[in-house]
Amino acid sequence: MKLATMKDGSRDGQLLVVSRDLSTAHIANGIAPTLQRALDDWGFVSPQLEDLYQTLNSGKARHAFAFDPRQCMAPLPRAFQWADGSAYVNHVELVRRARNAEMPATFWTDPLMYQGGSDDFLGPCDDAPFLSEDWGIDFEAEVAVVTDDVPMGATPEDCASHVKLLMLVNDWSLRNLIPAELAKGFGFFQGKPATAFGPVAVTPDELGEAWRDGKVHLPMRCWWNGRKVGEADAGTDMVFDFHRLVAHVAKTRNARAGSIVGSGTVSNKDASKGWSCIAEVRSLETIESGAPQTAFMKFGDTIRIEMVGADGMSVFGAIEQTVAKAGG
Repeated sequence: MKLATMKDGSRDGQLLVVSRDLSTAHIANGIAPTLQRALDDWGFVSPQLEDLYQTLNSGKARHAFAFDPRQCMAPLPRAFQWADGSAYVNHVELVRRARNAEMPATFWTDPLMYQGGSDDFLGPCDDAPFLSEDWGIDFEAEVAVVTDDVPMGATPEDCASHVKLLMLVNDWSLRNLIPAELAKGFGFFQGKPATAFGPVAVTPDELGEAWRDGKVHLPMRCWWNGRKVGEADAGTDMVFDFHRLVAHVAKTRNARAGSIVGSGTVSNKDASKGWSCIAEVRSLETIESGAPQTAFMKFGDTIRIEMVGADGMSVFGAIEQTVAKAGG
C-alpha cells in the first residue's frame, strides 16, 4: 500500500491512497483524514485503506484522480518523533578519518542517533530554504521507517512487527555549523534544518524481496544538478538494521505511533557506487589528497533522490528539490 498527504492549506494535509505505479490517487477522508490518525488506530484503519488501494490499482475507484507529487506534503507533515540513526558506519568512519579523529570501537556495536526537529518537515518538491550558502549546505539520502506504538524495552525481534511504513528521506545538513555544535558536547541542533521526505510512504510488503532482515535492499540514486553522483545499495554495509534502530529508540521510553526512525546517510565501502551526501566525497578527497575539492551546494542547485524496484517502478516517488535563498 502507498499513502501520501496532499496539501490542503492545513498543517496536516489530506490523506491519500496512491496507486502502485504512482499514477492515480484517491482521497481517504472517509477512512482517516490524516496519516497520523491512521497510525493511531492502524489495526482497524489499515485494512480499509488496503481495500481502497486494491480498488484503485484495479482501475475501479470512482473518484480517482491523477497523482501529482508537487501537491504533496511530507507523508507525515509533522510528527511526534523524528530520530535519525547512523547505521552505515562506513560513512562515520570516512568523515572521522578525514579530520584525523579516532573511531571509537563502540560505534560498531551501539548505534549513533540524534533527535531532529519534527514540527516542520518539507514536502518532496518543496524548495529547501536557507539563509546563507556559507553554512555548508548538504543533502543526505536516507531511508526511514514509521512505527506504531512500541513499548519501552522492546527487543529488535519485537520491533519487526512495529514497522508499519517506509519513507525516502533527504536529511539536509549544514556542515559548517555542525563542528562547533558537536564541540559543545550536546549534539546537533542548528546544523540540522527541516528534513524532506519522498511523496509516498509504503508498507513493507510493497518492497517484496527487497525488504528483508530489517533492511531495504535497493540502490539509492542521487542526481545533483542533473548529474548522477550516487547509487549506493541501502542493504549493503548497513551495520544496524531498522529493527535494531527502533529498539534503540525504545530502550528507555515508549515510542508512540507515528515515530519516524531514519537510517542515516546510505554509504557503501565500494567507492565506485558513488555517494549519498557531499560530506562523504569531501572526506574521500581529503583522505586521498589532503584537502576537499568538491564545494557544498549553492542557491539554485537541485537534488533528486529516488529508489527504483526490481520491476523498474519508483518505490517512493522522487524527492526533487531546489536550494533556495530563504525569504528570497
